[in-house]
Amino acid sequence: MIKKITLLLFIGFLLSPFLFFGQNISLYTQINGRYDFTFIGNTLNPSENTNFSPTFLYTQSSATLNLGVNDRIERAYLYWAGSGPGDTDIKLNGVDMSPDLLSNVVGTANEFTYFSAFKDITTFVQTTGNGTYTLSEFDLNSYVPTYISNATQFAGWAILVVYENPSLTLNQLNIYQGLEALSPNLPLGIIDTMTIQLNNLYLISNTGAKIGFIAWEGDRFIQVSERLSFAANGTTNVLSNTLNPSDNAFNGTNTETNSTNLYNMDLDVYSIENYIVPGTTSATVSLQSGQDYVMLNTVVTKLNSQLPDATIVLENPNSTCNSREVTIDFTVSNLNSTEVLQANTPITFYVGTEAIATTYTQNIIPIGGSENGTITLTIPNAIPLNFTLTVNVDDTGNGTGIRPELIEINNSFQIEIELTVSPTFNNLNSITSCNLGLTRGIFDFSGYATLVSTNPTHLISFHETYNDAVQNINPIVNSSNYDALTTPKEIFVRIDNGCFSVTSFQLLTENCPPVVYNAVSPNGDGSNDTFFIDGLRDIFVNFELLIYNRWGKHLWTGNNNKPDWDGYVENGVGSTLAPAGTYYYILYLNDPNYHEPLTGYLYINR
Repeated sequence: MIKKITLLLFIGFLLSPFLFFGQNISLYTQINGRYDFTFIGNTLNPSENTNFSPTFLYTQSSATLNLGVNDRIERAYLYWAGSGPGDTDIKLNGVDMSPDLLSNVVGTANEFTYFSAFKDITTFVQTTGNGTYTLSEFDLNSYVPTYISNATQFAGWAILVVYENPSLTLNQLNIYQGLEALSPNLPLGIIDTMTIQLNNLYLISNTGAKIGFIAWEGDRFIQVSERLSFAANGTTNVLSNTLNPSDNAFNGTNTETNSTNLYNMDLDVYSIENYIVPGTTSATVSLQSGQDYVMLNTVVTKLNSQLPDATIVLENPNSTCNSREVTIDFTVSNLNSTEVLQANTPITFYVGTEAIATTYTQNIIPIGGSENGTITLTIPNAIPLNFTLTVNVDDTGNGTGIRPELIEINNSFQIEIELTVSPTFNNLNSITSCNLGLTRGIFDFSGYATLVSTNPTHLISFHETYNDAVQNINPIVNSSNYDALTTPKEIFVRIDNGCFSVTSFQLLTENCPPVVYNAVSPNGDGSNDTFFIDGLRDIFVNFELLIYNRWGKHLWTGNNNKPDWDGYVENGVGSTLAPAGTYYYILYLNDPNYHEPLTGYLYINR
């Protein structure tokens, strides 16, 4: 019997059904601890497929899970596969099951479609426990008349069960998924091969080492150039056991139950104790066939690897202003491990290649456990304010460790550190405004927020007292129109970058030239009733103002203590009201900046 179909399937776990084409087998998950695995499952073929039989497929079959009393189920994965685009509505023990992942591929010879499906059923199997598992309502009979033409009418299912037992050695289980196919075509003698890389291994003892396979569509009576081999540490060995000869590995058998009638599917487990040595970190599985189609779904390895796996995480770095000390929390974990992590495991902190501190774990960290710690580091002066802090667990300070581990390349963690120092700033000049009276002034210093800063990210605020600036309270909100009631007045500036600096500048006033309004109409209407000089009173407090008529007669003298002149003639003869007309003034400001008096005229209109 020669088959003419190529099949590539990828089976993997997702939360909802997706369609995928074939994909290389790779690591799906890794489980460390006192674990082992087993397979159960069954075919739906009443006999091995040929070009004339079987003419129908069963729609259900059963298998029995029989774990020991101390075995605890950790994981359980369901696979089902067969001819056609896929039956996605099956039942397991009467419970509806739909795939997390459905894969379809088309064969190379007859362009027939095949499928494989996957579902994580861990909770279901944990709840059900030991007993009979029946997969039902799996009906592919409508495809049999078509697929019998090249003898690829098949259906089957399997459950991979991972279980824990306290009496087991500490093992590492690696589950590799993604289905690959051998698909030799006519003429006979053309051999198809595949090699699957098994990475992430670590072996401390080869006792009990084994490898298991879930495969579809292998034929007991086809064994042309068929071979399954395992290679590690430069040595290749052909796998075989009582049920699986070296030239017919995929032959419809279940080595867990010694069944030889698992038609067109294989659940096979091989010992590899003699093919692997302590320290092994990778291996390969190679398959070849000159006629039989073999579709490999899952590879599972169990290796004795009683080692810790130390990892570390840094968080919550904290430093004070203008200090080169950093306090930081760290957590050392032993999660992905098969042995405890001993106390006094060294932890070294680096900046670049410079080791700046070493500490040690305090307690034995159990499998799956962790330990928290805190350390205060003193950062050398030569290290810049911004730097990358690296920590290595199981590092004595020179890059070497003292604990053999499952994984030696996951011991580091990095975090960015920024030491904060008080920011630099630009000095600010005093601001001078016109004296509005009694040294009061209006000021706009909003632009100083930009001028004072040496970094646009710094936060700038203005305050009326030094203590307010230090405590960052009561900021001045009207810096563009600030009313200083008295001057000189010191304004304090806080420059903040996490730390802060405080500087200040002075607000000053000067006596600006007064403005004379020389039109006077003393008629009591509230407008121009007096001779008003703006910027004079309470500014030039010692001023003296003399009023003369046009013939030079002195009529009135004013100062800061007298009201503005309203046309009244002091010591006048007859009328004391100055008549309408032009008058002259002399204004002595008596200010060191104004040596000469201001003179001019005014006009009274009555």
